[in-house]
Amino acid sequence: MSDIDWDALRDRAVEMTARAYAPYSNYPVGVAGLTADGRMVAGCNVENAGYGVTLCAECGMVSELHATGGGRLVAVYCVDGRGEALMPCGRCRQLLWENGGAACQLMTPEGIQTMAQVLPQAFGPENLQQRA
Repeated sequence: MSDIDWDALRDRAVEMTARAYAPYSNYPVGVAGLTADGRMVAGCNVENAGYGVTLCAECGMVSELHATGGGRLVAVYCVDGRGEALMPCGRCRQLLWENGGAACQLMTPEGIQTMAQVLPQAFGPENLQQRA
């Protein structure tokens, strides 16, 4: 998909940082993704006093993806409170792999990369099917 509006994705991700609940880290994160059918889905981080149950922004975005009809992510842009591109954590890279696959494009601090580049040799559903 060559007609990805990266500026619109960034703008939506920045908007989501204002909705983040980050009273402990004071580090708001927003994310926006484009689906294969052209929808835009988004999320923000939601912290919790029990740090282990804090939700990353990508978790919220993937929840919105499934709540609004599912499908596949084709492009994702994650930002910090200054609007700068962020590299998703390992857990979130796995979420993006599961919901976008190897070809999903991700804006990173070093530019656009595919999920295959940011999560090489990823483990996915096909691995479970091979073992079943």
